[in-house]
Amino acid sequence: MAAAGGGPGTRGHSDGVVRPAGGYRLAGALALALASSGPGGGPGSGVLIGRHAAQRLARTELSKAMYQPSLTQRFFGWLTRLLDDVNVNLPGGWWALITLIVAAVLVIAVVIFRIRPARSGRSREGALLPGRQLSARDHREQSERRAAAGDFSAAIIERVRAIAVGLEEREVLPPRPGRTADELAAEAGRALPSHARSLTDAARLFDEIMYGGRDGAEPGYQRVRELDISLLAARPASSVTLLPAGAAGPVS
Repeated sequence: MAAAGGGPGTRGHSDGVVRPAGGYRLAGALALALASSGPGGGPGSGVLIGRHAAQRLARTELSKAMYQPSLTQRFFGWLTRLLDDVNVNLPGGWWALITLIVAAVLVIAVVIFRIRPARSGRSREGALLPGRQLSARDHREQSERRAAAGDFSAAIIERVRAIAVGLEEREVLPPRPGRTADELAAEAGRALPSHARSLTDAARLFDEIMYGGRDGAEPGYQRVRELDISLLAARPASSVTLLPAGAAGPVS
């Protein structure tokens, strides 16, 4: 027998059957249809279920994934509740929140602006020669002026650059933009084996001053200057085939 009467979320009908109402209407109708087509009667036989059984079937039906909110709906629901809480609890409400967001964006923009140029500068520092190309003579003159002024760090840097440009001008090395001090020492050392050790020392000194924060001194400057002068008269070994640093030679 169908139970008479009704409870919360239910609705009574004149036939004595209590059918779920509201959010359970669809699931309740499904439950009634299942009951009417069960054992003891076909469709339309009038065999119905009671209120508690219908609610139980409705809850089972509504627990299926098709009735559950999606992740997107859950996220926007959470965001809506969060913004409502901010509007209620934050002094100043929405205007205060907007001000905080704008301030955060400005801080992030300033940090990015200050970091990116520094990184770009560090990536360019790997090259031995600056963007503006000078002759070996120009670099030597700048080196002499810096040394005379007591700035031996700058004097050493300019003298090593004079060595690099001088070797390119004399076609001991092929011109190659972006060549580093280490690559200069490796390539020139193969062409001029007798000066390989001094070239390596000069390249290491260049890197330590340029990137390591080391202060140049007069003895270091004098060693680099003497190397530059000695290289002016050096001639490459005739049997050496010049290759960029790190390149593999021919296999015999």
